[in-house]
Amino acid sequence: MIDSSAKVLLVYTGGTIGMVENSETGALEPFDFSHLKSNMPEIKRMSFHVDTYLFDPPIDSSDVSPEKWQAMAKIIEKHYDAYDGFVILHGTDTMAYTASVLSLMFENLTKPVILTGSQLPIGKLRTDGKENLITALEIAADKDENGHPIVPEMCVYMQNVLLRGNRTTKINVENFSAFGSPNYPCLAEAGLNIRYEENSILQPDYSQPVLFHFGLDYNVTVLRLFPGITAEVVRAQLNTPGLKGVILETYGSGNAMRDKWFIELLREAVARGIVIVNVTQCLYGSVEMNRYKNGLTLEKAGVVSGYDITTEAALAKLMILFGSGKTSEEVKKLMSTPLRGELTINSNPK
Repeated sequence: MIDSSAKVLLVYTGGTIGMVENSETGALEPFDFSHLKSNMPEIKRMSFHVDTYLFDPPIDSSDVSPEKWQAMAKIIEKHYDAYDGFVILHGTDTMAYTASVLSLMFENLTKPVILTGSQLPIGKLRTDGKENLITALEIAADKDENGHPIVPEMCVYMQNVLLRGNRTTKINVENFSAFGSPNYPCLAEAGLNIRYEENSILQPDYSQPVLFHFGLDYNVTVLRLFPGITAEVVRAQLNTPGLKGVILETYGSGNAMRDKWFIELLREAVARGIVIVNVTQCLYGSVEMNRYKNGLTLEKAGVVSGYDITTEAALAKLMILFGSGKTSEEVKKLMSTPLRGELTINSNPK
């Protein structure tokens, strides 16, 4: 139920959705969001209040950085008490990274924060941007019979589907359905009505305040395995000065080669306090390091299971945990512990 007194803050950071085509040159130019209601008459028909905040200059999503994530989080913190929900317009290329980071920056989130964007500029006749924006705004204003937000989570809304932010990954550069949540069900689907999957939605403790975590440690990396990877390549990454955490993208259910040089390099890195997290290269499924001998060898070397976490969320989690001053041992434990619904622990590993 949408509360007519609800207030939603629309934050425009940049991206394709914020572009219009110059009628004379055909070039794409930033949309003037200070005149949002005059350019999008549909917003005038909404029963609730929408304010706008503009990043100036707008950010191309390929240029997003930890500093930009902190800026977004601080906008939400600053306006948190004044609004019932938030919608952030963002480029799609790095949206899954931003959604993952922000979800972990916000602890005990009690209001919706929804990222959305588009594959076509909002000024194009066939744009997907208008529907994405309007529905995201409606979800941000939706409340239950107790007056609580229906979706008090950090989410991504694209092409009729609402997804948990830290479960998303971009899967298509051409279709409007650009995002998937391979290992977690959607939170809502928008058709004639918005159908919420209540059992899949996180529920906060409304008696406690939301906490904002702004510290981010950038000394992390992704090491993607491939047949023929050399010792020199692996050694160079694991010996990066200041390195604290590594996302090891493995095969299948968490497997890797058992070459002596490789296992020794992993052991040496772990002994130096580097946290190595095993994440599968597959979209679907989970890491089960005790399923095959190759995976078990990684576990014995000190590699931590990431279960079904995405690479985007794993990176975000390492940045947040080290940024908050956690020790390597604390980070190891927490990387295998769900904090914001970002992973599912296998209850019956093989």
